[in-house]
Amino acid sequence: MDIQEYTYNNTVIYNGDCFDVMKQFDTGVVDIILTSPPYNTNKHAGKNTVIKDLTDKNGLTSNIRYDMHVDNMTNDEYCDFTRKLFIEFDRILKSNGCILYNLSYGGENSECMFRAVNEVITKTPFTIADSIVWKKLNVFPNATSSNKLTRTCEFIFVFCRESEYHTFHCNKRITSYRDTGQACYENIQSLIEAKNNDEVCPYNKATYSSDLCTKLLKIYAPKGALVYDPFMGSGTTAVACEKMELMSWGSEISKNQCEWAINRLKRQETMLEFDFSSCE
Repeated sequence: MDIQEYTYNNTVIYNGDCFDVMKQFDTGVVDIILTSPPYNTNKHAGKNTVIKDLTDKNGLTSNIRYDMHVDNMTNDEYCDFTRKLFIEFDRILKSNGCILYNLSYGGENSECMFRAVNEVITKTPFTIADSIVWKKLNVFPNATSSNKLTRTCEFIFVFCRESEYHTFHCNKRITSYRDTGQACYENIQSLIEAKNNDEVCPYNKATYSSDLCTKLLKIYAPKGALVYDPFMGSGTTAVACEKMELMSWGSEISKNQCEWAINRLKRQETMLEFDFSSCE
C-alpha cells in the first residue's frame, strides 16, 4: 500500500498503520521508541468499530477520541495487539535501545493496562527496567464515581530487552567514585511532574505532553538519536524532538493528524527559544 510521507526539518511522519510502516524500516535502525498508544479504555463506544456508526442524531461523536480509530478492543484483542507491536519493536530497535511507553487505565476497564504489560514481559524479549510516574499539573475530579479515586498520575513503562537489562542506554552522570572504584550516579527520581498536554487538536481528544516527552528524552535519548513514535497523533513526540535537535520518525493512520502535526511543527518556529533549564 502507498504510504505518504510528511517531512519537516528533522521529522518524518508516515501516514499509515504502524505495522505497515515498520515493515519498511531496516533492522536495528531506531535508537529509542517513545509513544503514548491508545489505552483501550473507551468502553462507552460499545462494540461498534466504524466511526460513522457512532455519531448521534446531530452528527456528534462525543465518545470518539480519534478521527480514525475507535478505542474499544476486547482486552484479549488489545493484549494480542500489544504483543505483536513489541515483537516488531524488537526488530527495529538498536541494541541497548529502550522503549518509553505511556499508559494508563480507565475507570470502566482498570485491568487492561496491567494485562498488556504482562503480555510484553511474558511473551516478548522485553522486560520492565523502570516504571515512571507522570504527575500531571492539572486534574479533573472523578465526580461520578462513589468509590474510584481521582487519578493525578499516569505511567511510563521503561522497557528494555531482558538481555540488555544492565546495559541499555541512559544519560545518568557519574557523580563520584567509592574507595573500591565503584561509580556512583546522579539521583534521578522516577516521578516526573509535567503539564497535561500542549494544545487542543480537533482530530485527537487524547493528546499528551511535549513537556513530559522532553524530560524523558533528556534522560534516555543518546546524542543525535533517532526517535520513533508509532502513534504520532498530533505530533507531540516530534515537537519534543525538534526542540532537542533529535531526529524523529512517526506513523499515524489519520491524514488529518499528519497534516496537523506538520503545521504544528511549523508554528513551533515562531515560539521563543526553548529553555533547557526547565528540564533540570
